[in-house]
Amino acid sequence: MTDDDLCYLTAKDALKLFRARKISPVDIIKAQIARSEVINPAINCFTDRYFEEALDQAKAAEAVYASRSERPRPLEGVSLAVKDAQRLKGKRTTHGSLIFIDNIEDHSDPMIERLSSAGAVIHVRTTTPEFCLSGVCHSRAWGTTHNPFNMDGSIRIPSSACGTVGFKPPHGRNPDGAPNCFDRYNHCGPMTRSVLDAALMQSITAGPHPLDHDSLRATIELPERAGSLGGLKVAYSIDFDYVNVDADVRRNTLKAVDLFRSLGAELREVSPGWSCDVEANALHWYNTMDFGRQTVWWKKTHGHLMTDYALKMAAAIEKTTGIDDVHKAWAEAHHMYQTLGPVLEANDVFICPTLNLPAVHADHDPWDPDFHINGIKADGEYGWVMTHQFNMLHNCPVMAVPSGFAASGVPTGIQIVGRTFDDATVFKAALAYEKAAGGWFTDEKSRPKM
Repeated sequence: MTDDDLCYLTAKDALKLFRARKISPVDIIKAQIARSEVINPAINCFTDRYFEEALDQAKAAEAVYASRSERPRPLEGVSLAVKDAQRLKGKRTTHGSLIFIDNIEDHSDPMIERLSSAGAVIHVRTTTPEFCLSGVCHSRAWGTTHNPFNMDGSIRIPSSACGTVGFKPPHGRNPDGAPNCFDRYNHCGPMTRSVLDAALMQSITAGPHPLDHDSLRATIELPERAGSLGGLKVAYSIDFDYVNVDADVRRNTLKAVDLFRSLGAELREVSPGWSCDVEANALHWYNTMDFGRQTVWWKKTHGHLMTDYALKMAAAIEKTTGIDDVHKAWAEAHHMYQTLGPVLEANDVFICPTLNLPAVHADHDPWDPDFHINGIKADGEYGWVMTHQFNMLHNCPVMAVPSGFAASGVPTGIQIVGRTFDDATVFKAALAYEKAAGGWFTDEKSRPKM
C-alpha cells in the first residue's frame, strides 16, 4: 500500500487494519503529514497544524493496538481535521477572522470533545470564511483556499466541490457549543471518505449533552451495510422549478437518478412549488436578525480587520429597520415546508443537486452584482448553492454524496433529503448508492492530480 493509498483510506478500513496490526496509526499520520507538506502550500486548506502532538498520539494508539490488555476506543488512532470554527480546548479558533487570531479556547465544543474522547487524533484545522459567512473560502486571516481538482475553483461547498461525503443532521441531533446550538439554520455534522464513516462519526457525536438544551435525547440506529432499495420511493427535482442549473450538474444528477432506478427504487420527478423570492427573502431576514448580525457588532470596534464580504454584510444589515425579520424568515421556511412536506410524506427520500454549479471561482465575491450562471444574472451569495433550503428546513436530514465530475475536473454532487428526523432512511439510500457507484477515491483516476 502506497502512502497515497494510506491518505485515502476510509476510517472503517483503517480501523480494521489497525486491529489486524497490518498498518499503524503512525503510518497514516506520517503519510498525511508528508502529503500535506507537498500540497498545502498551493491549496492552502489548513490553518494550524499539530503534527508533533498528532504523532505522539498516534504512537500511543499504536501501543494500544499492540497491547493485549488494552481495548481500543471506537476511533483509536483515526486522524481528524477540525474546522476553524469549532472550539478545541487549549488551541486557537479564529473563525477565519483577524479579530480572533489570538483567541485560545478553554474548552472544546461537544462534538469535538466526544470525537477526541473516542480516540480521534486531531492533526490540523481547516480554513473557513470569516464568521462562516460565505460560500467560498477566502479571508484576510488565511488567504484563499483552492480546489484540489482545479486550482481556479473554490473548495466550498466542500462535500460537493471536493467529492466527499457530508451529512447535515436534523437540528439538535448533534450537540453544539453556544450560541450556535440555538441556531436553527446551523448544523454541524461529519465530512468523511464514505457514508459508513459518516455513520461511525454520528454514532459517537449524536445524543444529549448537558450544556446544550437543544440536543435531542432520542437516539437512532443507523444501518451499517448497503441493503436493497427495491420499492424505495424516491422523488427528485433537478432545479426546484426556478434554479438555473449547470449542464454538467444536470447530466450527473440524472445519471445518479438512473443509478437509483437500477437498484430497484421507484423514481418520480416532482415540483417542490418553491420560488427564488421565498428562499431569498427568508435568508435575507435570517441574516439580518441572527447569523449575520455579528458583523454589525464587530464592525463598530474591529471593522478595520474584517474581510470585505463581512463588511458588506454589515452594511446591508444596517440598512434594514425591522425588528421582527427573524419571524418572517421562520414564516417563509414554514411556507416552503407546506409543499415539500407532502412530497416527503408520499416518498421515502428526495434527491436534488448539491450545487447548481460545480464550483465558483476561488476568489468569488458573494456580493458581485454581475454574477451570471449560463449567461443569466444570479445572486452571488446563494445563486449557485442548493443546500441552504434544507438548512432552513432544519429538521430534515440531508446526505451529500458525489455524482461525478464536471468538464472542469471539479466533482459534482447530489443531496439525499429525508423526512424530518428520519436519518436512518437517508443512510440506507446513501449506502446502497455509494456501493453501486463503487465508492469514492478508490483509484488514482478519481483523486486530485497534484
